[in-house]
Amino acid sequence: MGGLNMEEMPLSALFEQARKIHLAASESRADQDVVKKGCGMLHKCEDMVGKLGLFSSNETKEDISTNNLKYLLVPYYLAELTEKVIQEDRIPIVKVSHAKLKEFLSFCEAMELVPDEELEASSRQGSAPPADRRALKIARFKRQKAAESKLLEIKERKERRGRSTKAAALSTPVEAGEEDIPDDDSEEEREAWLSTLNLAVCKAIDLLEMLKREEEMLSAIKEKQLKNGEDVFSRDALDDRTKKAETWHRDAAARVQYSRAAQPITCATFAQDVLEGRASVSQGHEHKNQPLIFGPASIINGAHSTERERMIAQVFQPSHRMPTMCIEDAGLTEMNIMNDWQEQTKKAIEEASTSWHNDKPPWKKDENDEDDDEDEEAVMKARAFDDWKDDNPRGAGNKKLTPCG
Repeated sequence: MGGLNMEEMPLSALFEQARKIHLAASESRADQDVVKKGCGMLHKCEDMVGKLGLFSSNETKEDISTNNLKYLLVPYYLAELTEKVIQEDRIPIVKVSHAKLKEFLSFCEAMELVPDEELEASSRQGSAPPADRRALKIARFKRQKAAESKLLEIKERKERRGRSTKAAALSTPVEAGEEDIPDDDSEEEREAWLSTLNLAVCKAIDLLEMLKREEEMLSAIKEKQLKNGEDVFSRDALDDRTKKAETWHRDAAARVQYSRAAQPITCATFAQDVLEGRASVSQGHEHKNQPLIFGPASIINGAHSTERERMIAQVFQPSHRMPTMCIEDAGLTEMNIMNDWQEQTKKAIEEASTSWHNDKPPWKKDENDEDDDEDEEAVMKARAFDDWKDDNPRGAGNKKLTPCG
């Protein structure tokens, strides 16, 4: 089928090719030639759908067959691909994409695919209060997430069924006449295309609002240029304005005053000195490695200027502090700090273990002497009690214990 010309391809193959181009362009920045080729394919699909008369204005989504539901997406795909076309005059591109999106939404409205709250909001034409617009956006976002979850669920279900069918085919021999029996998944396919249409409706409404604001801004710029006597808003003028802005930012960054209340402590040795009381935070300290600087502040090397220019130079700076040393340097610094701490601890232990610390004070000697006297007195008392027991055996003098008593 790849060798056929666009004019010779059937509608289904042409739509699948254009759908693949749209998917590739949505996931990443596609080549302009590929985008324009996809637009041509979708224009051809649009002509073929009109000639075949697949849809009617008095039909609803229940009246359309499953095989034809996907062709409702042709104007939506065409609008998204047209919006990605790059050219100097952007206004015609925006207008064409805007018209295709309106065509798609009006047809989906006739098919009863657009929710009632979206229809009411479009009838008010932006006069709704901010709270109602916010609630409408939240509801649209929930519908979009539900449609994406439904499509993912159907895809996983098909993959599981395909693996099961493949395993069953490998384990069970196929009898004659059973090879051409198709799977009855028309309901699942219809559910998938309806979910795709619901997702496209949500995205089309958001894209329509964005294109409307873009068209208003481009029209205002063009009108301003025409008032100034310029017939065409040329690319050269834009490039010149960009260069002037970059030069101004570079000069402002060179004059910036990069002052702060207190420099952050990014040096491990200075932080240790602060913790141990040998230094204070307000004292200046030099770093071996300075933090990385991004944006206009990276080219600061001259005089300083106003606070506004200082704030300009801080654009594109990271929200976190950048490292000032590598892991090896940090490890060596911590090792040196630990060695110093161990030496101080060892010195303190040696001072606490000197000879004068082991000498006993005089009051300790007196207490030991008193303990010795008490021990001798107890020994003498025990010896006297032993002599008395020898002279007075157990039971002596108790006449009641003798037989003749």
